[in-house]
Amino acid sequence: MEKRDKIYEGKAKIVYNTDDPDLVIQYFKDDATAFNAAKKGTVVNKGIMNNKISTKLFEFLMKEGIETHFVKQLSDREMLIKKVEIVPVEVIIRNRAAGSLCRMLGLEEGMKLKSTVLEFCFKRDDLNDPLINETHIKALSLATEEEIATIKEYTLRINVLMTKFFASLKLELIDFKLEFGRYKGKIILADEISPDTCRLWEVGTGKKLDKDRFRHDLGNIEEAYQEVLSRVEK
Repeated sequence: MEKRDKIYEGKAKIVYNTDDPDLVIQYFKDDATAFNAAKKGTVVNKGIMNNKISTKLFEFLMKEGIETHFVKQLSDREMLIKKVEIVPVEVIIRNRAAGSLCRMLGLEEGMKLKSTVLEFCFKRDDLNDPLINETHIKALSLATEEEIATIKEYTLRINVLMTKFFASLKLELIDFKLEFGRYKGKIILADEISPDTCRLWEVGTGKKLDKDRFRHDLGNIEEAYQEVLSRVEK
C-alpha cells in the first residue's frame, strides 16, 4: 500500500491518500488539545497508544456486527481505513454526568443518569461544536432522516457493547463521542475510539484514565493511557 499526498490534518490525526481510491491511511499524532483547542500540548506516545486502543476496539465492534472504517493496523501510528465522507455531526453518549453536561445543567460530576443521554453536535470548530437536534440536522441537510435513525441505532448498540467490554476490564464508560461516515451508500463508524474520545473511570477507585487528566492538569497522562492500553490488550 503506497502512501501518497496528505488530504486532511486535524487536531489528533493526519489522513493520507493511497494508491487505492477506496482506502486511506490514518496517522495518529501525539498532539493533545482541549476546550476546542484553547489548550494545547503534547502527550508522549499518545498517538501510538490511541492507534493500538482504537484497533482493538474496532476489531471488537466488528466482531459484534458493527460496520466500521477500519481495515487493519499498519504500524505503531498508522491504520488503513476506508475512505468515507464524514457526516458533520458528532454523537455523544452519556451514562453519567461529567464535563459539559455538568456545566450546562448544573449537575454533580459522576451523578448516575436515570437514562442514557444521546446528544448531537455540529462538527464546526469555528462555532465550538454547538449542540444541535434532529430538526437542525435535517434543516441544514447534514444527514437524512434515515441516516439519523441509523446513527442513533448504531450509537446506542455501541454503548451497550462498549459498556460491557470496559466493565470486564474494571473500567466504567462514563461517556464517549462517535463520528460516522458514508461509504458506498452506507453509514459506518469512523474516526477513533480511545481515551481521547471516551471518559473511563477505574471501577472502585474512580480514577480517571482518559483525556480529563490533560484537560484538568491531573498529571500522569501517559501512564493513564498506557493503563487503558494494557487492559484492552489483555
